[in-house]
Amino acid sequence: MVESMLFSPLTLREVTFRNRAWVAPMAQYSATEDGVPTDWHLAHLGGMARGGAGLVLSEATAVSPEGRICRTDTGIWNDEQVRAWSRITRFVESQGAVPGIQLAHSGRKGSVQIPTEGRNAITEAEGGWRTVAPSAVAYEGLPEPHALTAGEIAELVEAYAAGARRAVEAGFRVVEIHAAHGYLINSFLSPLGNVRTDEYGGSFGNRCRFLLEIVAAVRAALPDENPLFVRISATDWADGGWTLDDTAALCRLLEGTGVDLMDISSGGMVAHQKITVGPSYQVPFARVAKQASSIPVAAVGLITEAVQAEQVLVDGAADVVMFGRQLLREPHWPYRAAVELRSEMRWPGPYRSARYRGSIP
Repeated sequence: MVESMLFSPLTLREVTFRNRAWVAPMAQYSATEDGVPTDWHLAHLGGMARGGAGLVLSEATAVSPEGRICRTDTGIWNDEQVRAWSRITRFVESQGAVPGIQLAHSGRKGSVQIPTEGRNAITEAEGGWRTVAPSAVAYEGLPEPHALTAGEIAELVEAYAAGARRAVEAGFRVVEIHAAHGYLINSFLSPLGNVRTDEYGGSFGNRCRFLLEIVAAVRAALPDENPLFVRISATDWADGGWTLDDTAALCRLLEGTGVDLMDISSGGMVAHQKITVGPSYQVPFARVAKQASSIPVAAVGLITEAVQAEQVLVDGAADVVMFGRQLLREPHWPYRAAVELRSEMRWPGPYRSARYRGSIP
């Protein structure tokens, strides 16, 4: 077999990933209303680990009850959640994949209906809560959020650190900070959501302060051997918002902070965004980030074919490729991709006969 780049190992700190085909965070809205992951998460994440992915990242997992998007999002703010996650991380690791968690806070986009029920905000009587943001600027169609005070910001930084400590206790080997898609940290970064006039608003450096404080707190909470990732939206796709130049500047700013990989997505800050979608449409954003600093980069966005994913790495646009919807459609996609790229992969014993066509005695 010829070793492809997609199926070559990667080591970050002291964690080695068996390949560079990774599971992107994908919201499932299937936890209990106390944020506890369920059998669904074991089957969902465990199935993708069994399917050959190198890293299996959880969905956006709230660091506090008010950090959820919907009532049935997963959380990492209490011991019951830690125990439930532990069962899942053990199985993921038993299948040869690295278990990772994305720490998140929904900010002004929280307290909404489960997507199968609609897209509207829910009231406190319906189990909702008052949302928070850097400024009292509402996401289109949702209620005005509470503008965080400096003291409340400090409490949230500690909530991320506490979430990281619990994540390690639960068996996660990688922690990713969700700073994309219009959620809390992203709304600090973008001038479309942040109109503060204190040390957390105004200049580029001030708007990045919240993220930098979270990075420092989470890095300090993690063992040295555990990698730390940051997911960002490379552009808001809207006038007056975050730009690719901002992304490059942020990557340079994060050098030396203990961030081990930048996960490059885009959009989600405002409802009036104008996104041009197509195969590999976000890969150029990953290339910008990769060229801006020495931090490794992950590419995402309508990457569905083995040769397409391999080319992203061969071209030097990114160091790894993350897959979302394609793995929902085909959780064992890495095995098919390895065959197509003529690269060897270790199959689970009960599935090894599927490596061959026809009947094998």
